[in-house]
Amino acid sequence: MPLTENIDRSFMTVFESNYRVRPARFEELPLLSRIENSAAVLFLDTPYAFLVNDEPLSLDFVRQQYQAKRVWVAVDCHEIVVGYAIAREVDETLYLQQIDVEPEHGRRGIGSALIKTVCNWAKQQGYSIVSLSTFRDLPWNAPFYSKMGFCPVDEAELTTGFQQIRLKESEAGLPISDRVIMYCQLARINCLDL
Repeated sequence: MPLTENIDRSFMTVFESNYRVRPARFEELPLLSRIENSAAVLFLDTPYAFLVNDEPLSLDFVRQQYQAKRVWVAVDCHEIVVGYAIAREVDETLYLQQIDVEPEHGRRGIGSALIKTVCNWAKQQGYSIVSLSTFRDLPWNAPFYSKMGFCPVDEAELTTGFQQIRLKESEAGLPISDRVIMYCQLARINCLDL
């Protein structure tokens, strides 16, 4: 793969004066695990402190999603990657697999800008729903996504793909009773106004 690639600017989001979101470059993919590990420290003072030592997403998986154009990064004014989002398809929805921001760059709208970019891309690709799985009560999890237009899905309504996600989360030691699957119906919101 070449070290420099053409960037599709139609899925670039500029916010604040110091940051922007754009599609990831191939050479940036190995950086994402460091950001994932760094962001995990937010769980230290929660019942989920065990997540601090969790393995990051595999580089193979990240590369697969990159090939499908489903990896975005937030960069500062020096083009240093400070956050990212990775999505994949699950049961005809675009599933937000992972979103992380370096803690020292938190609370500046980076997470919101990443979600906005993912939703805009999903809408352009013909998806009607963006989905995710998250903790029910942590402020930067379900309450944050609710403000972004995501709604909880009743467990009885989960399709096969989401039941598999639940099973994998359980096998990984996540307390399923504390987790929730959420959907954002893209037709109901204007992604540009997220």
